[in-house]
Parts: sequence; C-alpha cells; structure tokens
Amino acid sequence: MNDFLFTRRTPAQYAGALHGAVDAVAVHLAGTERPRSAATPAELEDLVARVDLDRPLGDAAAVLEETRRLYLDHAVHFHDPGYMAHLNCPVAIPAVAAEALTAAVNTAVETWDQSTTATLVEQRLVDWTTARIGFPAAGEPDGVFTTGGTQSNLQALFTAREQRLSRPHPAPRQERLGRLRIVAGEHAHFSVDRAAHLLGLPADAVVPVPAGRGGALDPAALERALHEVAASGDEVAAVVATAGSTDLGVIDPLPAVADLCRAHEVWLHVDAAYGGGLLVSPTRRHLLEGIERADSVTVDFHKSWFQPVAASALLLARGRDLRFSTWSAEYLNPRHAVRPNLVDKSLQTTRRFDALKLWMTLRTVGAPELGRALDRVLDLAQEAGRMVADAPDMELVARPVLSTVLFRHRPPGTDDDDAERLVEPVRAALFDSGRAVVASTVVGGRRCLKFTFLNPVTTAADVERVLDLVRAAARDAAPLAAAAGAR
Repeated sequence: MNDFLFTRRTPAQYAGALHGAVDAVAVHLAGTERPRSAATPAELEDLVARVDLDRPLGDAAAVLEETRRLYLDHAVHFHDPGYMAHLNCPVAIPAVAAEALTAAVNTAVETWDQSTTATLVEQRLVDWTTARIGFPAAGEPDGVFTTGGTQSNLQALFTAREQRLSRPHPAPRQERLGRLRIVAGEHAHFSVDRAAHLLGLPADAVVPVPAGRGGALDPAALERALHEVAASGDEVAAVVATAGSTDLGVIDPLPAVADLCRAHEVWLHVDAAYGGGLLVSPTRRHLLEGIERADSVTVDFHKSWFQPVAASALLLARGRDLRFSTWSAEYLNPRHAVRPNLVDKSLQTTRRFDALKLWMTLRTVGAPELGRALDRVLDLAQEAGRMVADAPDMELVARPVLSTVLFRHRPPGTDDDDAERLVEPVRAALFDSGRAVVASTVVGGRRCLKFTFLNPVTTAADVERVLDLVRAAARDAAPLAAAAGAR
C-alpha cells in the first residue's frame, strides 16, 4: 500500500523507476536522428485521446513504454543539430542530475523551515550573479530565482512601479497609476506590454522608442521620449533596455541608456534573459558594459547558460527594493522571523529548488566552460550569416549579433513579395518532415525565416544541410506560393 510514494520504505521502487526512465531516455537518445517525428497533429491527437486515464496500466514498465510512444517519440529535441528555431538549448548533464535530486526530495524554497541549505545555495548564487553583473556592493544587491524572463520582467516592473509611487507626490496613488509610463525599445520583449497590463497601467502605458541602425534602441529617441512624457505630466516608472532581443539578438547601448536614466532619475531595467550568458563569456563580456548601472536585471539561465527549464532570476542593485514584494503570513513567514525566508522576495509562494541546477553545473564544469560553449554558438551564428550572405539564392535580412540569423530564400529574379510568400510554406514543410525545425518572424514589416542557435555541437555543415532543405522545400512550395500571389 502506498508503495508508489517516495518514502524511506520505497528506495527500491524509487531506484527502479528512475533507472527505467534513464534507460528509456538513453535508448531513445541513441536512436534519434532528427529533431522531431513526422507525425501529423491529427495522428498525435488520436494517440493521446485513445488513452483511458480511468484505467491505469498498473505496471511501471508498461507506463514507460506508453510514455515513450506518446512523448519521447514525438518530442521536439533541442539537442539535435537540426533544431534551429527558438531560444531552447541542450541541457547540462549535471543540471539534469540536479533535477532528479530536487524532484525526489521535493524541496520548497519559500521558507527556511522547508529548505535550510537550499535557501543558502540560492542566495549564494544570487550574490555570485550580482557580482558578475558588477552591482556596487554598497547597495547590498539581492535577487530571487523565478520561472522565466516573463516573471522576472513582471516583478522588475512591479518593483519599479512601487518605487516610483513611493516618491512624494501631491496626486493620489490611483490617479498616478493612470499616468505611469514604461519606456522601452521597439524590439523589447512582449512581456513588457503584458506586465504593464497586469500591473493595471493604461493601455498606452508602454511608450515604444524607435530603433536606430542595426535595431538597437536609439539614445536620441529615448531622450526625446523621456522629455515628452515629462512634458505631458506623466511619470516614467521604468526604462527597459534589452540585452539580446528575441529576433535580432541586439544589445541596446547600455552606457548611454544608463546616462539618460540617471539624468532623468528613472528606473533602468535591463532584460538580459537572452544575453545574460555573456556574463561568463571569455571573449564577449564587454558587450554587456553598462549593465552594472541598471536598477534591475533579468537573466534566464535556461537559455544561454544551458540549464533545463525553468531557471531564471531577477537581480536588483539595491536589495531593499525587494521589500515591495514582501507579504507576511503568520503560519509561513511572520514578520518577527529570524531566519531567511525567500518567499519575502518572491511573487511565488511554493517554489522549486531550481538553483541547484546551476549550482551543480558550476561546480562540475565551471563558469568559463559555460562561457566557451556560448562563444561557440555565437561564432557559428557569424559563420552562418556569412554563408547566407554569400549564397546567390539567399537574402540575409540582418547581420547576426548574438545567435540569431534572419534570412529569406530568394533566388535571382525573385521579388520581395515572392520571397516573403515562401517563408511560411518552407517553415511548415521542414517542421512537418521532422528533418529540421526553424522559426519565422516579421522584421521591417516583412516575414522572414529565423535560425536561432543555442547548441554548441551544431556545425556549419549542419547549417548547410538545413539551407539545402530550405531550398528543396521552396522549390516544392513555389508553384502554390505563386498561385496565391496571383489571386
């Protein structure tokens, strides 16, 4: 009875279940040669629908076999060199081991009496990361792990909102809320707009700043926007700079943005969810120059640090600003508590011990090796950009900055409309075949294909193979695309 639970009486059941799962993944890994299966959505829907959840199989081996057929055989594999779509990475093996440890023990890190040293490990990593950022020690920087960049950005902008509203002002709080603005570059992540909505700000609260040449935020345009907001009688809750935009991979000019924020006395948040891995890069750390002058920074460890989902952090230059997130409950984190309770800093209550993944990775391979792995990815993007630019039938849409490459298949004689019409049919054909996965997006008002590299073992030969798949798919799609254009 209850031998399915992890208790001191079930070590054999625990070991058997994990060994079975590990073996299943290992066998599957050795047998996969493409990033996904070619199964159609209808086939997959039928596969899942046929499972009767009210009739358990009652046998671990049978469940693993069913899970293999339902999940492993049809999962999208980010470790495969043919996966080039989104900001997903192959994961560090020590981090996978950490997941097994934390899942079994089931540590919740919200309070000291549920976590003990897990609290200390997370805090140590927060301190280590704020030191890597370069926050001045005098501010007693601090932070907290989150589920991802969206949550980190939300808490950062919540903190900025509350910090702004805490300043003396003759108008009541509710009236000021309606006049708060967030100023962000036009390529800022969509979570900035979502955060403004969730924070109860007006529909036009996010003021977009036009990009300059290359797609980065234009400091002159930012200065104009700050003056215009002030002249209208509104208040700026925060300026959001991006260190690695999702599509272009660009890094906003952080020193110039920091100068303007300092001059206008406004909060600077740097969204480094993508580019945060540069903090450990042996060759490109300088690209984040100025990040140490931010008030808050988002870093996603599950992107350019090769960690399993989810592992992100919000880091603040002044730890005292986390007080805006503190809410006490007598049963959980009473105000008189003498031990650290991480729930005092988090928007979440129950929270996984995600910090252990990064801890075990750093203790096994070290920060420089993580940085070198990222450097290999960024070097590949530069090479892929040259390959596209040199190909007579390809068009490079933007020069790679981090690890994204934007392009179109455009044989000689093809006009803009023809090239754009081919993008979605090509992307869909590659995905449906299972042989490669690429993404698409809109830049400059036109759709293009997108490679996103986060796999250090992907090579130029892999890129050339996928470009050939793009060419083949374009040839097949061209008649249909031309017919659609004629209509």
